[in-house]
Amino acid sequence: MFIRRESFQQYIKMYPIVSTIIALNIIAYIITLIPDFGTKVLYAGMSLNAAIAAGEWWRIITSMFLHGGFLHILFNMFSLFLFGPELEKIAGKMRFLTIYFLAGIFGGITTFVIQNDPFYASVGASGAIFGIIGAFGGLLYYMRRTMPQLRQIILPIIVISVVMTFLQPNINIASHLGGLATGFVLGLFYFKPKNMLR
Repeated sequence: MFIRRESFQQYIKMYPIVSTIIALNIIAYIITLIPDFGTKVLYAGMSLNAAIAAGEWWRIITSMFLHGGFLHILFNMFSLFLFGPELEKIAGKMRFLTIYFLAGIFGGITTFVIQNDPFYASVGASGAIFGIIGAFGGLLYYMRRTMPQLRQIILPIIVISVVMTFLQPNINIASHLGGLATGFVLGLFYFKPKNMLR
């Protein structure tokens, strides 16, 4: 299910939304590496509670395309590369976009609400990626009896992802859990049998 065997060209053709999001994240990361200018871009787009409270709400969105280092973007983009295609195929392009962006946005809103420090700042696509994992949880809810093997794949991924959220340092727990919950709710709606026919 999550084993990718496509060539580079096949991957782009089959999963254009995932491919575009990965490309945008990589481009944004490369821009942040430009001396001086890149730092300004990073600080202008990161999620910063005080700035959001002052009306710079767009930071909740722009922070989804920024990363704090090579390992940060590598892990997030690899996760998107691995888990995104199957959801894009099952849900469709527009529903995938809705899940991805709403999970990222609500992950950012959850961070803003829970983190009381006005100087709390964060970047990364992990809230949106956790939304993808949550959406698979919604799918599992409906398929748990007809496709028991799906539970053996999806459930461990969800559990491990949540556990690692609390074990790793410098992780935005609120964004992860907010994104996961949003994705799960959207998955319950989108993958309801009667909605799948639309």
